Amino acid sequence: MKKVGFIGTGVMGVSIVRHLLKKGYSVTVYNRTKSKAEPLIEEGARWAESPLELTNQSDIVFTMVGYPKDVEEVYYSEQGIFNGNVEGKVLIDLTTSTPSLAMKISETAKEKGAATLDAPVSGGDLGAEKGTLTIMVGGEEETFNQVKDILEVFSASMTLHGPSGSGQHTKAANQIMVAGTMTGITELMIYAKRAGLDLEKVSETVNGGAGRNWSLENYAPRIINDDYSPGFFVKHFIKDLGIALDEAERMGIDLPATRRAKELYDQLKDAGYGNDGTQSLVKLWWNK
Repeated sequence: MKKVGFIGTGVMGVSIVRHLLKKGYSVTVYNRTKSKAEPLIEEGARWAESPLELTNQSDIVFTMVGYPKDVEEVYYSEQGIFNGNVEGKVLIDLTTSTPSLAMKISETAKEKGAATLDAPVSGGDLGAEKGTLTIMVGGEEETFNQVKDILEVFSASMTLHGPSGSGQHTKAANQIMVAGTMTGITELMIYAKRAGLDLEKVSETVNGGAGRNWSLENYAPRIINDDYSPGFFVKHFIKDLGIALDEAERMGIDLPATRRAKELYDQLKDAGYGNDGTQSLVKLWWNK
């Protein structure tokens, strides 16, 4: 069985590593803050002092960090992945990052005899916990086929969308849709509350008809229970929407609804809620 390295034991990474450990994989982990990886070490994961050290101990290396700048640091810094022995290995970035960086990483990997996939995921903390994430993949089909079995450990579906960068483009499209459903659920809640309706009954009714969507199904109960814990951070959603809007501009298209959603989330972050979950958008109205 392949030795796995996993860099980034945040909200979703922790659950993914747990699934890999339960399936019997030997997993080495690295995180900038070691304390966040301690529970996994207690459950059987090994610890590496740097991405370089982790890479030397692994056959397959996963990265799942916060921002494109973090991805670049993990791969290209002095103690980064590309300064380790990557020959013959597969490097899989689960971070939502930029298509251009995915292509850059792919080119560097080829020069060093490694293969890469950009493979951002959707499904949030619940999808990670349940092992039902959706994975959007860019890269070579041969590489994709090599690692399907390990991707299946923590996903319900995975699709190869094209060459390097295609996974990131697909994730941008996904986040464009999520922006619409998150603003939709927020305005639904504000409207229903002002009308004096039972929010639980309204959300159940809407989810039984044409308005049904993942965001409403998973986040309405959290809003009703005043649970704004991060299944997905506001600050990271802003990053994702920024990537989508930048790519859209580069392609010469305008996305006014997505642009407005980002403006609202920027307001939310400026109000001090950047580390809350995306469902906290209702606080722009709830607190007034």
